[in-house]
Amino acid sequence: TAVTKFVINRLAAKADEIKSPLKVSFVNCRLVGTEYRVLSALCSSIDVRVPFTGLALGEVFDRFKSALDSKKIVLVVALDEIDALIRDRGDILLYELTRINENLNQSKVSILGISNDLRFKDLLDPRVLSTLSEEEIIFKPYNAEELQDILKQRSKIAFKKGVSVDVAIKLCSAIAAAEHGDARRALDLLRVAAELAERDGESMISEEHVYRAQKRIEHDRVVETLKTLPMHSKVVLLSVFLLSKSKAKGLMTGDIYNVYCELCEEIGISPLTQRRVSGLINELDIIGLVNSRVVSLGRYGRSKKTTLGVPFRVIKEALFEDGRMRSMVNYAPRYLNSIR
Repeated sequence: TAVTKFVINRLAAKADEIKSPLKVSFVNCRLVGTEYRVLSALCSSIDVRVPFTGLALGEVFDRFKSALDSKKIVLVVALDEIDALIRDRGDILLYELTRINENLNQSKVSILGISNDLRFKDLLDPRVLSTLSEEEIIFKPYNAEELQDILKQRSKIAFKKGVSVDVAIKLCSAIAAAEHGDARRALDLLRVAAELAERDGESMISEEHVYRAQKRIEHDRVVETLKTLPMHSKVVLLSVFLLSKSKAKGLMTGDIYNVYCELCEEIGISPLTQRRVSGLINELDIIGLVNSRVVSLGRYGRSKKTTLGVPFRVIKEALFEDGRMRSMVNYAPRYLNSIR
């Protein structure tokens, strides 16, 4: 996202310099939410006003297309977190955007899609993939040395003179590089470790502070994520937790679904279909609360095997902080008796 913004700002500046008719529209699909609002944002970028709601999507797209062609410009459309839009709303809008140049005579559209999900294209209809004709640029995760450079640069701004951070910077960089190579993760670790050292009255951020920071961040992340989950996603996560707690061998989707249905009965809510629950497991996998992988069962076909994606203790603490889940944390599913 940062690189894209930097490049398109440079591109826009160059276009102004050489008097090229170029405009840029940057939309965060996760924040905007719906296809209608994404299209509304694109309309706004070329000074076309559409009501907040009320029009058919096709009508809004026709207005956008007509106005765009009359302006005789090249429009660069940057769709950040595009996977959120496709996953929640489907790929109809993206399909229309990939074909828009066929219906424009005086303007052109170029599309940039940004996603941190390497499996994003698996969500797309083959027709969209065919018209997309995309060129991929994959950003490799930062390695430990690169993360150290980033942290050293930030630490000069953040900390007073005399604060010893070298040991902490090396450890924060190593931890973040081993996980996802995420600079934000490394920065968060160093920040929280520094806060802990400050509370301890220390002028040196030690390895112990970093490890304590790691535990705190993990706990807070899971708790905050859990708060935002819909009820059925929480019940699915609780099902995985209880199966893991019992050390049951099979964490297949069918096992999770059976425990999920039992929990729904106990809580007093109607269960979703197994297909929808499988989708919820995928969503939990994407946000890192569980890990799912497809395994072969030989002549019985394939199934999905799921495990907890964060430490057992952290999940338990997070579930316990949810009022409705708290009473079920120590529940013993009857279904377990049938698979032992």
